[in-house]
Amino acid sequence: MMKRIFDLILALALIILLSVPMLVIALFIKLMSKGPAIFWTDRVGANNTIFKMAKFRTMKLNTPQVATHLMENPEKYLIPGSGFLRKSSLDELPQLFNILKGDMSFVGPRPALFNQDDLVALRTDNGVYKLTPGITGWAQVNGRDDLPIPVKVSFDEYYLNHLSFAFDLRILFLTAIKVIRKEGVRH
Repeated sequence: MMKRIFDLILALALIILLSVPMLVIALFIKLMSKGPAIFWTDRVGANNTIFKMAKFRTMKLNTPQVATHLMENPEKYLIPGSGFLRKSSLDELPQLFNILKGDMSFVGPRPALFNQDDLVALRTDNGVYKLTPGITGWAQVNGRDDLPIPVKVSFDEYYLNHLSFAFDLRILFLTAIKVIRKEGVRH
């Protein structure tokens, strides 16, 4: 319950504080590419339910819906100038609304794409599927895009077995450092 209250208060505060930068990002995307500024993607949430996750759209409209690391040349799909949004994680800001709705938390396993069957199966086998997904998580601060799926799930399982508000705060602090340093992001 404390985690949910923390999520609600922080998400509301950040939405208010970041409303102008989010508007600027949306306008930038609209100027650089046809289509909507927000991209809605089917993701796997708590108990393996599918929900719509919001992100600022950093890729062209014809981009296949697969994990970026599975693309042969993901750079060819990027909207001009959007690499910065991805590396700085600013493309994740619309997920604050997913937190308000309750589909996500600030901290938890990153939500799998609807078609990442290998990741979903491994998380299910290890009990991680019960957790509400997060904007960041223990796997994110320990490698982000650089982790193979079994390693990622082992970090998710560690998080499941060590849940605490103090651990969440530690992950948020480490996330801030990773984002500032732009560590662990390939594209």
